Amino acid sequence: MTSLPPQLDFPKTEEEICANWAKNETFKTQDRLSRERGDEEFSFYDGPPFATGLPHYGHILAGTIKDVVTRYACMNGYSVTRRAGWDCHGLPVEYEIDQMLNITHRDQVLEMGIDKYNATCRGIVTRYTSEWETTITRLGRWIDFKNDYKTMDANFMESVWWVFQTLFDKGLVYQGYKVMPFSTACGTPISNFE
Repeated sequence: MTSLPPQLDFPKTEEEICANWAKNETFKTQDRLSRERGDEEFSFYDGPPFATGLPHYGHILAGTIKDVVTRYACMNGYSVTRRAGWDCHGLPVEYEIDQMLNITHRDQVLEMGIDKYNATCRGIVTRYTSEWETTITRLGRWIDFKNDYKTMDANFMESVWWVFQTLFDKGLVYQGYKVMPFSTACGTPISNFE
């Protein structure tokens, strides 16, 4: 049994592996070969993180599990589209803008103009994407950051409405009632209970 070199530098080795993958376009090559072979598509719906903050342990843990699933599918002959995505809606973005502009009431948003408020929100949602790409790449997770999607993009929102309409047309949408945590300050249910 061989022993490890006494001066093994794990961070340097990690950087060398990532550089090798980038130089040889390993991820792109895997995708290209999968398409050329005509591999069956494996669909994996990955709820995107909010782009308003830096990655933390929870993101890294969940991302590692998601990466295991998609890599396993690739190793079993499936083609897997792995695009980065960003959740750009809801309170995290609005909360940051409200703090930045000292907005404490809805009337201040209306006075500012909803179009200007929305433009300000859109302006901050991608400020940490380069940090995300660096962290995720160093973890060895293969994701296409150049062909990412954002939930604020019109095409994405229209696709969600199309899916909802399809479900409605099939009679799969119903009205019901349930108890949900509610933010009285924001006038909305807490997002993970919607």
